[in-house]
Amino acid sequence: MPRYRIDIEYDGSPYVGWQRQAGQMSVQEAIEKAIAAFSGEEVTLHGAGRTDAGVHALSQVAHFDLFRDFPPDTVRDAANAHLAMAGETISVLAAVPVAEDFDARFSARARHYLYRILNRRSPPALEHGKVWHVPKKLDAEAMQEAACRLVGRHDFTTFRSIQCQAKSPVKTLDRLAVSRLGDEIEIRASARSFLHNQVRSLVGTLKKAGEGTWSADDVEAALQARNRAACGPVAPPQGLYLVRVDY
Repeated sequence: MPRYRIDIEYDGSPYVGWQRQAGQMSVQEAIEKAIAAFSGEEVTLHGAGRTDAGVHALSQVAHFDLFRDFPPDTVRDAANAHLAMAGETISVLAAVPVAEDFDARFSARARHYLYRILNRRSPPALEHGKVWHVPKKLDAEAMQEAACRLVGRHDFTTFRSIQCQAKSPVKTLDRLAVSRLGDEIEIRASARSFLHNQVRSLVGTLKKAGEGTWSADDVEAALQARNRAACGPVAPPQGLYLVRVDY
């Protein structure tokens, strides 16, 4: 039974997230339907990350098994044709055959996320739904100073959704970097795995440092509190992108 890895780009705005949910359209289900349409086989797609409603991906990774062998280019092009016919905002960037023990989720060594903040008075027109618009001027250097306090192996209970199903709140955050590019602030986060809502929780807390309402010490105190109530506001989903998954 051949196994395929696909790399996927999507605008998450129309979907309830990656994971299939009864009665609502998810990224997972949309791709499964496209694969079934050209292959004649019902498949289960396994993704590297379960992005939330409204979150985007520049390169999500997933795997699935088929009974028949298809050329990789056929898998990519046929899936894209059916996704386009259905009006989905999803594109399969590449399809490659992989070993039967490859697992998009459990074989991953690192996941990389980008969060985009449009930091100007005027709201976005072309980037509507793709950034978090924050009209008040933010201090990116202060945000970076606070971000440094969060890098490393910690108990991230403060930055974990109460709905998170991870067995442990302890994670190693390899990178949390803040930079300003004109009117845009980029926050890049890398780790082997993340807790539910962790990146958006971190971003919302860093925003408070950028506004000057919290210091880097306050952000560190929130981390050490190990209490969800100590977290800053959770950033909205539309600014978040799954950028890359390493294997």
